[in-house]
Amino acid sequence: MAGLLDSVNQRTQLVGQNRLELLLFKLNGRQRYGINVFKVREVLQCPKLTSLPKRNPYVRGIAHIRGQTISVIDLSAATGGRQIQNIQNCFIIIAEYNRSVQGFLVDSVERIININWESIMPPPKGTGKLSYLTAVTEVDKELVEILDVEKILNEIMPMSTEVSDEIINTPIDKDMSEKCIFIADDSSVARNQVKRALEGFGIPIRLAVNGRDALKQLSVLAEETGDVSDKVALLISDIEMPEMDGYTLTAEIKNNPQLARLRVVLHTSLSGVFNHAMVDKVGADDFIAKFNPDELAGAVQKWLNAD
Repeated sequence: MAGLLDSVNQRTQLVGQNRLELLLFKLNGRQRYGINVFKVREVLQCPKLTSLPKRNPYVRGIAHIRGQTISVIDLSAATGGRQIQNIQNCFIIIAEYNRSVQGFLVDSVERIININWESIMPPPKGTGKLSYLTAVTEVDKELVEILDVEKILNEIMPMSTEVSDEIINTPIDKDMSEKCIFIADDSSVARNQVKRALEGFGIPIRLAVNGRDALKQLSVLAEETGDVSDKVALLISDIEMPEMDGYTLTAEIKNNPQLARLRVVLHTSLSGVFNHAMVDKVGADDFIAKFNPDELAGAVQKWLNAD
């Protein structure tokens, strides 16, 4: 297991090619799940956990790993299943989401696979708002479920979407009466977090569930005037999305004359130097790590006022 992620820092060539690598794991039972390797810092045998009084029931305890204290979340329990048993024989996936590090308790970890985002599909219709799925794919003729980790974390540690009065009360210098702000994110929780953080600007907001959906909607709007920037003031896009990731979406926008003037802000729970390099590579205007409402609203305000 120690060597499973040894080459994770060499995998950056996948970024921007609409590809990703998934770490496959299981909870209780045969069902496979996947998590993007770029979110993962380390995989290790579950260490001894320290219990905390009045902890969230989905948090099995805390672990002290390499000088850092990390909460360990039982992914099975957090998604409505039964608790994982015999945790001393299980594994934790140390991952970074939204500027914080968590440990996810899983029953077993299998392997890493290389896959195209086009093979990652939205959850089947009918899964409902209570579902913890953000996407699905097929591996070895079996369904792999990709969990909406942002939803799980928000239920355990809700994030504020309040923007400071100083930012929200600073006027926008330009006329936005005929424009909207576009948000593209496959996580319903993340979409609504961004939406609530930006509603104070009083500008209409439109939503897309992934990059392909966003590109389709933007292309339709562009046909009305020949330039989508006449209708859309700004696009805020996640990077990890089924069918088409945010990097590919940005490249498609910047290479289309009807869309190229649109400002694109990439807003993602991914972190690392490679993200900043990709901002220049695909032509995005900005990159912001999730989720700080003041930082996001400040960046939106800056680009709305930009020439």
